[in-house]
Amino acid sequence: MSELVLPNDTNGLGNLMGGRLLHWMDVCAAISAQRHAGVVCVTASVDTVEFHSPILQSEIVTLSSWVNRAFRTSMEVEISVEAENPRTGTKRKANRAFYTFVAVGADGKPIPVPPVKTDSLEEAEAFEAAGRRRQFRLFTAGRLGDDDIQNLQEYIGSIRHER
Repeated sequence: MSELVLPNDTNGLGNLMGGRLLHWMDVCAAISAQRHAGVVCVTASVDTVEFHSPILQSEIVTLSSWVNRAFRTSMEVEISVEAENPRTGTKRKANRAFYTFVAVGADGKPIPVPPVKTDSLEEAEAFEAAGRRRQFRLFTAGRLGDDDIQNLQEYIGSIRHER
């Protein structure tokens, strides 16, 4: 999905407003979620939004998204944002985020989603990382059991030892 940054999209510094970008990211992620699930999907959460560099007026913004992992009724969608200077053709990574979407039926209630199939090592790594991020989300929401908390603590400990 591509967008052109117009004056109405910018703040007083001529940079794309964060809220506008979050809107575009939500739309892009919703398309990926709905294509995966085959039904209407709604945003459940937004986390780990990374702002790497400002996006300037007149730049072209290209948003890409994909489903990293499906759980029972929810799925994690990763969004990558690239900014392009149309005069020079120079492109740079500008943003990344993870959104959680829930598939809903005609009655508006959550329904199961199909699993994600991984075809490459990169996809398998993203699949595993999505599971760890989900555990963290559930932990911060107070929705993890004692065993799950222990597993999360062990994982965090292993990360610290790798550094």
